[in-house]
Formats: sequence, C-alpha cells, structure tokens
Amino acid sequence: MPASGKSNNGVDLTGIINELTSAENGVVVFSSSTGRQYSLEDPSWGNGAFTKAVVEGINGNADLNSTGRITYKMLDFYISERVKELTHGRQTPVTQGPGGVPDFPIAMVNSSAVLKP
Repeated sequence: MPASGKSNNGVDLTGIINELTSAENGVVVFSSSTGRQYSLEDPSWGNGAFTKAVVEGINGNADLNSTGRITYKMLDFYISERVKELTHGRQTPVTQGPGGVPDFPIAMVNSSAVLKP
C-alpha cells in the first residue's frame, strides 16, 4: 500500500481500518431465515439462497454506493433483497445486532470488477 493509505484501486485503506478499530464492541448475526421457515437450496445456485447472496454481496454486489467498500448494513440489505428474489418470498433472512453499533465496513472490492447476478 502506498504511503497515502490508498490501495492500488483507490480505496482508502487507512480510513477503513480506522473505522473498524473504532466500531463499538458487539456481535452482528446474519441468519438465513426466520425460525419458522426452511432455508432453501437449489442445484442451479450451487448452495442455498442465503449462501449465494452472501457470496455475491461480499464479492461486490452489496457495494450499493460503488465506493469499493461494503458495510454490514449494505450486506444486510443486499442479502435480504436477494434471498427474497431467489426464493420468491419464501425465505426471509434475519440480521440481529446490538442497538448502538455503528455501521462499519466488512469488505473491500474493486467495483470495476463486480459481476451483477
């Protein structure tokens, strides 16, 4: 990484690291479905709808603002919408976290290399 703190793809790594280290302590849990639903799979997905959505999201599809970084709230939104789309509303992912935890980055991506589903 150059001395500027920017990676080769222009992402401010220093800023992201600072955000991560300043995030409140807490746990954010992503669940594939509600307790009364099945987590659906399909051979064409290569796994379950939830896993497919997580992988797509972390690979860049959850970078909703095209900033090169994905926050947990962006990933949460992407997973929720994508799983509902894949399962035609039969599966609803649930995310649980403590109330005061600010949004924080969990992944960095090269937004020019993102493949949309």
